[in-house]
Amino acid sequence: MVTKKSCPECQGTKLSVDKKRGEVVCNSCGFVMDENMIDQGQEWREFSGEGQNERRSGAPSSYAKHDMGTGTEVGTSSEVYKLSVKDRRKYLRLRKWHNRSSTSLERNLKYALADLKRISSLLNIPPTIEEEAARIYRMAVEKGLVRGRSMECVVVGAIYIASRQFKLPRSLNEVCQLTNNNKRDVGKTYRFIARELGIKMTPSGAGEYIPKFANKLGFSAETQTQAQKILEIASTSELTSGRGPT
Repeated sequence: MVTKKSCPECQGTKLSVDKKRGEVVCNSCGFVMDENMIDQGQEWREFSGEGQNERRSGAPSSYAKHDMGTGTEVGTSSEVYKLSVKDRRKYLRLRKWHNRSSTSLERNLKYALADLKRISSLLNIPPTIEEEAARIYRMAVEKGLVRGRSMECVVVGAIYIASRQFKLPRSLNEVCQLTNNNKRDVGKTYRFIARELGIKMTPSGAGEYIPKFANKLGFSAETQTQAQKILEIASTSELTSGRGPT
């Protein structure tokens, strides 16, 4: 119901909005006050003819996809067996030239972001942090910071930077051990990228690791709270200075 306007015919204030027709109608006299209104809601598209299917008109853009989710594909590999021999040759030729038309930047992002997705799954990285890591890697590639460095080291470094920004308890030792990368190489790479991109990272706090260790050891919430209090007392007494967070 809309109550801020009044009907110019009967001065009634009980109005109804018909979203399908895009009209504002007076309930008292039936006068159409407004028409052809723009629908500000979500746009649903349906092509199957089986009624309304709640799908958006397109997938949202994402840094974790090499083409930001807005690229095109010439069919899928499973469709080739449904074609005749003549059409199959044409299909394979189109796919070949479509792949060749991509730039070196697009090819780099395609392989690197696939590797980033694999490593994020290995480290149980949430999608939000994975998206931020992909954004950091994309900026590093566009500025030419990847040249001369191991692609996997840069990917792991981007994930580590994103984890630090979101205060996800992941130590550099843990990340390097799970991904079989040299700690020194990853450390030099992530510091270089953070410096060149102007990313400021605050040191990890010991309190960020309490929930992680408590869950692994099966401690209760009360134990976590008590550990947090002990840590605060130790920090106030400057007993944690010069020591690692873990």
